[in-house]
Amino acid sequence: MDRILIRGGVPLAGEIRISGAKNAALPLMAASLLTSEPLVLSNLPDLADIATMTNLLAQHGVLIEHIADPAGEAPRQAAELSARRITSTTAPYDLVRKMRASVLVLGPLVARCGRGRVSLPGGCAIGTRPVDLHLKGLQRLGAEVELNEGYIEARAPDGLRGAEIVFPSVSVGATENLLMAACLARGETQLINAAREPEITDLAHCLIAMGARIEGVGSDRLVVQGVAALHGAHHPVIPDRIETGTYMMAAAATGGDLRLVGARLDHVEAVRRILEGAGVCISESDDGMTVRRRNGRLVGTDVMTEPYPGFPTDMQAQIMALMSVAEGASMITETIFENRFMHVPELARMGANITVHGASALVRGVPRLMGAPVMATDLRASVSLVLAGLVAGGETIVNRVYHLDRGYERIEEKLSACGARIERAHG
Repeated sequence: MDRILIRGGVPLAGEIRISGAKNAALPLMAASLLTSEPLVLSNLPDLADIATMTNLLAQHGVLIEHIADPAGEAPRQAAELSARRITSTTAPYDLVRKMRASVLVLGPLVARCGRGRVSLPGGCAIGTRPVDLHLKGLQRLGAEVELNEGYIEARAPDGLRGAEIVFPSVSVGATENLLMAACLARGETQLINAAREPEITDLAHCLIAMGARIEGVGSDRLVVQGVAALHGAHHPVIPDRIETGTYMMAAAATGGDLRLVGARLDHVEAVRRILEGAGVCISESDDGMTVRRRNGRLVGTDVMTEPYPGFPTDMQAQIMALMSVAEGASMITETIFENRFMHVPELARMGANITVHGASALVRGVPRLMGAPVMATDLRASVSLVLAGLVAGGETIVNRVYHLDRGYERIEEKLSACGARIERAHG
């Protein structure tokens, strides 16, 4: 099993090109099931989760051709997805268990084919994250839904019909699934208390390019007028705001100076506010942003995760690693997922002073971390250990890096190009 080896203490300097957003690409790929015409997605990241979704869609009969996308200074991945004929409406356990986002095929399958059978999903072990809001929403749209032998079975032989759906809590996945399903439902659908993440806005823009009629894009109230069919389109995936925030913190942690090409500052405003309060300089440019630390140590800052536009839960582990070497104390509170402090014992192995009280963690900054063998427990926890390794004395060995490969494209290559002493050990 691969490991990442890091010898810290080097300020990062240089340029990093931000990849396409994994969390935007996955629902966009699922949207290909809504039309018999080709959907071309550009700026796709080359990640394990993208490969998993590719395999899942191929199992449904989607023909996927990877094509060149020469946009920008470096070649990027693009794909043409053609679901002219859906050959299977079942998403099997062996594929779905690898990634929670696999459940996003359910809405499109039911909307277009009148049925879908999807295994209950797997993914990172950071909490239960039930799919009940997806299922209740489909029922509101007229589908019959059953759980049978570990599978979700949804049927709407006469098609879906528009309805008002009020989410009792904000759910990104449920908003995406039901937004796609509503595009082919008869009549009007209103999604109230919908999630507002940039990835959902990106999905809505793609669906509109495919012929969907959606109002309220970017707000918590989406109104969809169903259409009989969608057509093909070409859509570029937005830059990854979580990768952007991670490299912003890498610059801050190491006292470096990084230019993040392709990043969108408007997608990371909550991260910017926290970092600027901690002593980080962030300036926007025509093609991205520049991030560097002000003179002296960082200052401890309290953080609470919230749905967008609040501070993202997917940045919680990274900010904890950063606050571990800040001056003073920080209180980090997780409000989105339970069981998302599994990285705390691993950071403690490197000398971090962190005390967990329920959904909050008190972080008392230390002058320096020390390298140690550590174990990645989930995707974002794994990259927090990389950040810690970049500032630690001695060598850090990050084990179980397959988590990292699910969400960060060529991370060792990008960091080493900016001076980091980092490499992958195979085997």
